[in-house]
Amino acid sequence: MSEKPETRDAAAVPRQSGAGTAPAGREAKAPTGAADPIGVLIVDDHALFRRGLEMVLQGEDDIEVIGEGGDGQQAVEMAGDLLPDVVLMDIRMPRRSGIEACTAIKDAAPSAKIVMLTISDEEEDLFEAIKAGASGYLLKEISIDEVPQAVRAVHGGQSLISPSMASKLITEFASLAKRSEERTQQVPAPRLTEREMEVLRLVARGLGNREIARELFISENTVKNHVRNILEKLQLHSRMEAVVYAVREKLLEIT
Repeated sequence: MSEKPETRDAAAVPRQSGAGTAPAGREAKAPTGAADPIGVLIVDDHALFRRGLEMVLQGEDDIEVIGEGGDGQQAVEMAGDLLPDVVLMDIRMPRRSGIEACTAIKDAAPSAKIVMLTISDEEEDLFEAIKAGASGYLLKEISIDEVPQAVRAVHGGQSLISPSMASKLITEFASLAKRSEERTQQVPAPRLTEREMEVLRLVARGLGNREIARELFISENTVKNHVRNILEKLQLHSRMEAVVYAVREKLLEIT
């Protein structure tokens, strides 16, 4: 059963986390003149795990936990209210799974980057999470001290996948490419411009927007526009899904 939301006083002493917790507002943790801290929403049905993540992340000057939830339904509701920068979310949860919630969160808070933080190493969960718009898929076996850097990386535009899961994704890429060669009839893929293809190749290499801008000698905003156009043309939801599509349609080759 979900607990009722409770409000956190910015001046209060640390307290035991509960499901559906949302602070009254973001605390000014960053130095004067610095960028706003990265707002993180933590969603997991295990309160102790949420509390552990919160303790680690709140120790970072550029990161702030702005809310916690214990199931997928709360994740969607809180994301719409709080508009987090990054959502750390489990897959197996009550009421609504993390994958179902991922799709709804992308509608409620389009700018939020979602990272699945789970024990599931099943390929189907990985692929469904990517299709739903997740920017990262990390297994809970990672060191909890690695989570702050993961938050920064995803917020900066990178896609993160645990190494053991990445190998499965590459295998799926190869399988998709092989199946596409065996198809006798193909629907022509939407036409991308030469510049969009350049951007897509760099996205496939795992580069973030800033690195792509530096590589192509264009502005970061221009890169964002190209990525948005690519996703719109291909009718996809995430950078990772765009790469999967490109391999399947032989727009990119795995070397």
